[in-house]
Amino acid sequence: MQLSNRTDSWPRYPDLVGKVALVTGGSRGIGAVTCRALAANGVRVAVNGRDAAAIDAVVESINTDGGHAMAAPGDVTDPDTVGRLRATVERALGPVDVLVPFAGGQGSPVPTTELGPDRWRAVISSDLTSVYLTVTAFLPAMIERETGSVVMMASTAGRRPGGANAAYAVAKAGVVMLSKHLANEVGRHGIRVNCLAPSAVQGDRMQQFMSAQQMETLAGTFPLGRIGQPEDIAQAVLYLASDAASWITGATLDLTGGRVIV
Repeated sequence: MQLSNRTDSWPRYPDLVGKVALVTGGSRGIGAVTCRALAANGVRVAVNGRDAAAIDAVVESINTDGGHAMAAPGDVTDPDTVGRLRATVERALGPVDVLVPFAGGQGSPVPTTELGPDRWRAVISSDLTSVYLTVTAFLPAMIERETGSVVMMASTAGRRPGGANAAYAVAKAGVVMLSKHLANEVGRHGIRVNCLAPSAVQGDRMQQFMSAQQMETLAGTFPLGRIGQPEDIAQAVLYLASDAASWITGATLDLTGGRVIV
């Protein structure tokens, strides 16, 4: 399934119009497509990442299409940077209603005995600590206003053993449990916290390292017969962020084309 970046390509959730979202890791891949999907639904989107040029490209494409986006660069593994990011976004757009902490992605296969302590710490910081720092920076304002939706990014690597390195698998399993713990903790404040766990999603990295034949073979391993697309993930974010999912919290949605069936 391929969806264009045009605003008329996305399903519509009218209750999202006028809300504010922050997407970390929003400058490329799934994060960038998610930013566009939210903006197409009338959400004012803060696009976070560490590559200023990539962020600007996403922001420009959204604004050119009639949406509303702003650049919000910063390293979300650093608590001081996250604090400044929150202040910047709230000053420019207002309190965040939809928080999408997607930054991370250091899942390259490495034997556990070869990871080393520095790589272990770097992956945990990138894929788990960054989520914790982002959520704890923005939750207090949501609690005060008694509203908000958080959609976290895990992975099938955090659901069952696979080809990713152990640090990444542990980090993503931690994201799953963090989402459940927070959902239980803040539900009484009207805040919903959910999690996505995608399997293989086609993107620049996959196209760079896999041939067309390899991707076709991979697609055949999924019961639905195809590789995931960034749009599949973005549409799940739209649903979970909207009032259509108003009685869903603490859930982990396996976006795997049927490969993970619980």
